Amino acid sequence: MVIVMSPGATEEQVQKVIEALVERGFDAHRSTGSTRTVIGAVGQTGRADPRDFRLLDGVADVVRISEPYKLAGRTFQSEDTRIQVAGVEIGGPEVVVMAGPCAVESQKQVHEAAAAAAAGGARILRGGAFKPRTSPYNFQGLGAEGLGFLKAAGREHGLAVVSEILDTRDVPLFVEQVDIIQVGARNMQNFALLKELSRVRKPILLKRGMSATLSELLLSAEYLMSGGNRQVILCERGIRTFETSTRNTLDLSAIPVLKSMSHLPVIVDPSHGTGLRDFVVPMARAAVAAGADGLLVEVHPHPEEALSDGAQSLPPEMFTALMVQIRVIVTAMDRTLAQPGAAVDAEA
Repeated sequence: MVIVMSPGATEEQVQKVIEALVERGFDAHRSTGSTRTVIGAVGQTGRADPRDFRLLDGVADVVRISEPYKLAGRTFQSEDTRIQVAGVEIGGPEVVVMAGPCAVESQKQVHEAAAAAAAGGARILRGGAFKPRTSPYNFQGLGAEGLGFLKAAGREHGLAVVSEILDTRDVPLFVEQVDIIQVGARNMQNFALLKELSRVRKPILLKRGMSATLSELLLSAEYLMSGGNRQVILCERGIRTFETSTRNTLDLSAIPVLKSMSHLPVIVDPSHGTGLRDFVVPMARAAVAAGADGLLVEVHPHPEEALSDGAQSLPPEMFTALMVQIRVIVTAMDRTLAQPGAAVDAEA
């Protein structure tokens, strides 16, 4: 259930509505837009009578929500969510590019990758310090040491940092070391991890599971938001289908569909979506043209030497060429490519 306040509703009236919801056993989630305040009531609404709330002062309308993702859906919040992170805005008119290696392999490697990402025009450095691998014998990442390398490389080159978390026990470490915490496809429905991250006041990049529907993706976002974390970024990274020509099937139709279903920013990972660098570039271009708010692209200084996913990683010169092409596309769409701004605080 969503309670829409009148444009002229006072703060006292808003608080009385929230108090009434809490008294009836609901969790009240407030969203203040440019013209009015909306209050989402999360809980068992079957026994609630909307008329009880329509009679409260300052209430314009009460709307029952049929979809289960009440906070992530557009019924609760019609205006797009914009997320601020280290001087970068995600979800606004700018398209934000996140680039870097699949895995942090060494201090030298991640610094070279950060330099290439920054030179090409990326604003956020991606890299995995903890790697979920299908085989237990594959490279699993450098762990906490790698996370430190990643942060240092990002700060040196003026880039914010995003990395994937695997374990609830590592939440304090990630809060300290990264600017955006990534939940990977394998953990999209790791509800214990989602609940723990819902209490963190730091942006969460939530990847779609390889066999997940869009509604399931939004319900995972709901776990994060219902715990109080509204800074959620959705990521389409390809789904598993019967096609074997690519690593996954990159579902670009998910971009406009998610935009219609949710107010949250949507970015695309064409690297995991295709698995081959020759396909990454055209799918990255297509994702931006389809309305994505950003890209998550793998860039490695020496892909042939990569310990993880070298086949889908772009060499620096290929990434730079892609960024030139993306600038043309965003201009044609009346958007802009996020430009380097103030340096990231080295102590952040």
